[in-house]
Amino acid sequence: VQLQASGGGLVQVGGSLRLSCVASGRIFSIGDMGWYRQAPERGRELVAAITSGDVTKYSDSVKGRFTISRDNVKNTVYLEMNSLKPEDTSVYYCNADIHRIDGEDDVSLRWSSVDAWGKGTLVTVSS
Repeated sequence: VQLQASGGGLVQVGGSLRLSCVASGRIFSIGDMGWYRQAPERGRELVAAITSGDVTKYSDSVKGRFTISRDNVKNTVYLEMNSLKPEDTSVYYCNADIHRIDGEDDVSLRWSSVDAWGKGTLVTVSS
């Protein structure tokens, strides 16, 4: 299973971007999904997360500006980013608890939980 993130780029202060992250592989279901970011010389921080039941949480720094959502049919999580600030400049990583199918027969299906990470997409906000 793997995650592929896209949608990063260069945007001016106050602008908007939408990040997408698609999960692929032998997937039974997906649990929590989220977006993290890491700026140079800083640790990776949680930006937003969403449960399989669509319960969301956000870091205080993005609350009211960013919106996380998911499409369970498309195995995709989105991050809508508005009113972008220079301090939002970072590499954004998607993360998901993917329930990977390990095997199946006529009466049962075996799956295991995989903590998957995408490779990151760069968001640069210029002033």
